[in-house]
Amino acid sequence: MVSITEGKHAHFFIDFAWEKDGHIRSYRLGLEEVFEGKYLETLYVPHPGQAFLLVGCGKEKELGLLEVKEILAAAASKCREWKVKECSVDISRFVDALGRDAVTQSVLGLELGSYSYSFSGKEEEGAPCRFQLERVNGLEDMEGLLAEAEELVRGIRFARDMVNTPGNHLRPMDFDRRITGFVQDVEIEAQTLVYGQLRAMGMEALYGIGGSSEYPPCLLILRYRGNPESEEVYGLIGKGVTCDTGGYCLKGSKSMAGIKGDMAGAAAVAGAMHAAAAAKLKVNVTACLPLCENRISQSAFLPGDVITGYGGKTIEILNTDAEGRLVLSDAVSYGIREENITRIVDIATLTGAVWNALGYTIAGAMSDDDSFYRMFEKGLVHSAEKYLRFPFGREHRKMIQSDVADVKNTGADCCGTITAGLFIREFCEGKPWIHLDIAGTAWCDTPSYAFESKGATGAGMTSLYFMLKEAAFLQGKA
Repeated sequence: MVSITEGKHAHFFIDFAWEKDGHIRSYRLGLEEVFEGKYLETLYVPHPGQAFLLVGCGKEKELGLLEVKEILAAAASKCREWKVKECSVDISRFVDALGRDAVTQSVLGLELGSYSYSFSGKEEEGAPCRFQLERVNGLEDMEGLLAEAEELVRGIRFARDMVNTPGNHLRPMDFDRRITGFVQDVEIEAQTLVYGQLRAMGMEALYGIGGSSEYPPCLLILRYRGNPESEEVYGLIGKGVTCDTGGYCLKGSKSMAGIKGDMAGAAAVAGAMHAAAAAKLKVNVTACLPLCENRISQSAFLPGDVITGYGGKTIEILNTDAEGRLVLSDAVSYGIREENITRIVDIATLTGAVWNALGYTIAGAMSDDDSFYRMFEKGLVHSAEKYLRFPFGREHRKMIQSDVADVKNTGADCCGTITAGLFIREFCEGKPWIHLDIAGTAWCDTPSYAFESKGATGAGMTSLYFMLKEAAFLQGKA
């Protein structure tokens, strides 16, 4: 919990110091003998009438928004460890260096640094620490920044909770109900197309993958209309495979532990939609979330099968573990044809190739529209997430050409991230398109940052929100 106060009121406070900072000596306690101010270095200091945590910020020239988020998360983690009940935090040095965004990242760090997931729902003893942000002189609307940041925290926590939930407690229709309940307090219209409707409408990719399980698939549509006078509708298409065995192309044993988290894209979209509606952004957004399981059964797809997607294209299935792009293709086609989506962003834990290339801290991205992608990049400035845009050409598109169908769901032995994205692009009907592959960043067994904990990260949620915020800003200028 974070609030704003005028000056220090708590008996415990957090102080920050650059590496080799003279500020360390200003306490005249000899702290410079045991504390150098190195990045994320911490020192507990008892003080007459108070106590404080000294946190190292490293070199001043290396400070960015991600570092602010991590510094505050490291501090929050220590407060949780020591069971601190109330704490004052002065973030003025970060605001002076980086502006208003430092408030957002400070709140995200404080809130996420103390995040934990427990399926049992058992909470730790005692109330969580209450952080008091000291008002920064000259900074307007700090309350508004705090409210926005708290909404982002809510979305990230929701996404993390969903991805962390055991698969047997989050079947496709369970996930549908959890998302629908999450967005019911804002102006979002929710509609669910169930299994029978998917079959009647010819969504063979989605109902075919989902039909391999006794727990039926569905397509959840979320609509937010913040700018009804505009015909522009942003489509967020999030992969929601709640259990992915790989089908008949069964995953290896080492990959099985993570099969419950293949719905992180849909979870991120739900969080971003809620934040956009809560902020009343003047932008129209429709989310199409294909929710299903991918299992082995008599009705499951086999390698070599040919199906027809909702958009009318035939698809040769060569790998049943490349199911995410299949269900996304039907969701994209539905969004364009039935929801009048004009710009498309799909987000998914799609390929192992992306984390082979970029690891666990940088996600992959693709786009066929430079101006649209620049809008996304402007959002990244505020989100402090990292993406690398992959190039593609005619030679990559040839890799997914099929001899027996319009397209096949795998490419060559190389360029797996690129060909997966291009498969989805085949169904975008020329609409501006961005593809986000978060397979490496959505989950961490060993956290890379202090604001992460083992398990789900909530990757992509803030980037989607800030892209929509940038879209609303540009529409307001038009």
